Amino acid sequence: MIKQIIVEPEEVNQRMDKLLVMKTDYSRQQIQSYIKNGSILVNGQVAKPNYKCKEADTITLHIQEEVVEEKTIEAENIPLDIVYEDNALLVVNKPRGMLVHPTHHVRTGTLVNAVKYHCKTLSDVGGEEREGIVHRLDQDTSGVIIIAKNNDVHAHLKEQFQARTVTRIYEAIVYGVVPHDQGVVRAPIGRNPKNRLEMAVVEGGKESETKFRVLERFQQYTHVECELITGRTHQIRVHMKYMNHPIIGDEVYTKKKSPYIKGQALFAKKVSFVHPVLKEQITVEVEQPSYFKSVIEKLQNIT
Repeated sequence: MIKQIIVEPEEVNQRMDKLLVMKTDYSRQQIQSYIKNGSILVNGQVAKPNYKCKEADTITLHIQEEVVEEKTIEAENIPLDIVYEDNALLVVNKPRGMLVHPTHHVRTGTLVNAVKYHCKTLSDVGGEEREGIVHRLDQDTSGVIIIAKNNDVHAHLKEQFQARTVTRIYEAIVYGVVPHDQGVVRAPIGRNPKNRLEMAVVEGGKESETKFRVLERFQQYTHVECELITGRTHQIRVHMKYMNHPIIGDEVYTKKKSPYIKGQALFAKKVSFVHPVLKEQITVEVEQPSYFKSVIEKLQNIT
């Protein structure tokens, strides 16, 4: 594989290895290895990993991709908190800490592994690693998620998500006292140019909209309800940070530490959609998880 990257004006003076980590899917260790063995050239010449990029530099990657043998995703007898199920779909209350689907590094213990054991059939629109998965939740976000049992149901649900007719309500606890009782955040979200592992409000990002309303205020925190109008990666977390009210316990989007929780205080409370087969409105809602309720109680007792 040959790939070329042209250094933009805003990327001048960045180390080449760090820039390539942000602009490719390779780790810094991989990039440094490729530079060392001559697979990465700057303007046709070998350069060191710490080479400071100049405007319009042409960085060329000559990398032979390894052929990775696909491994079957195993069904696992993992307990599921199923809050709705019929022959077409199920809605699961996903626990915090569980990945929705396997990744290159994690092949077991995910929601997909669990539902493969529970269901005889699942939609395979997204491939084996995402069987049944119509939408996602972050690993550290608990709450309701819809699983499709066949491709027709999956397609119908996907159309509803794309048409923005699925209602998704979350609750979060954020830093600071939010002054407005309710509001709407409309700010485009894209990959953070300074850190490819994060999302951010960026010019040219995808249209993103989050509604919010205050449920309760505390001395230095606010309990809010958020409704996703669009569904971008990390949307609520990014929009709350953009408001200068990041979610407590979020280790990616704030450096602040909260004594009240380990992990982010965010969960998917409710989902409402038209059943693809029954053609009826289905609304599923779960209670606050114990870790979330515990934080609320602690904050209520602060005088």
